[in-house]
Amino acid sequence: MTKPVVLVSGGTFGLGLSISVELAKRGYQVIAFGLAEAQVSSTARGFEALERAIAESKLEGQVEAVEADVSNEKDVARVVSMAIEKYGQIDGLVNNAAIGPLGTILTTEPEMFKRILSVNVEGIYLMSRAVIPHMRRQGSGSIVNIGSGAGYGKPNMAAYAASKGAVLALSTAMAYDHFHDHIRVNVAIPGGGGIVSGMSVGRVGGDVAAFTSRKVHGTVAGRPAHGADLANAVAFLLSKESEAITGTVIDVGCFANQGGPIPEKTLVK
Repeated sequence: MTKPVVLVSGGTFGLGLSISVELAKRGYQVIAFGLAEAQVSSTARGFEALERAIAESKLEGQVEAVEADVSNEKDVARVVSMAIEKYGQIDGLVNNAAIGPLGTILTTEPEMFKRILSVNVEGIYLMSRAVIPHMRRQGSGSIVNIGSGAGYGKPNMAAYAASKGAVLALSTAMAYDHFHDHIRVNVAIPGGGGIVSGMSVGRVGGDVAAFTSRKVHGTVAGRPAHGADLANAVAFLLSKESEAITGTVIDVGCFANQGGPIPEKTLVK
């Protein structure tokens, strides 16, 4: 039986790495791609962490790391062509790549605003545009776009919030447009206030200890979310178990779509 093939953008570090490894453990052939050099406001750098995780989990051959820029149309075409030429199919796409510098509209320079939208929104557009024709020909497919609670608006995240709000709208539109193609499009949002990622740690200068020592609400499990929590949700949305689900949002954390954040705990007397 042929393994299902999934592409994971930004899949070589942080949350994307967790997604790539978990999907490989579940029997997917994973093509994880990203950029080797450090990105703005992120600690993501190189492929060493992914290579180490692959070796530790004995997943050699099940995860391929490719250097590519999700906002570059030629790079996107190269990755998709490689997947089709090598495996003959693309069953899933996880649009995880994103950058998220902090700033208001007054402190965010125009070029940075454009770059954020280029990676976070245009990257999804380019990847989906390249992959959907293959899924349509196959008669099915699943796309999972990684969102953010900032997509509903957060302070000092003007450009990032705008991009993640666009992800929500774009995902719903795609779900409608490709309903009859049997292509599912859903959103998974990592949250909880304390989830460790290259982006979240990068926003505090790369100091993991300082980031994890902050007081956060975490999740209903009584702890901050971690990469495996998000990866489990993504795996579900890619799987046959969710074949009737499209156009929805799974919030892995503090249900930011309901307005969040979680209030401080109060004692009932």
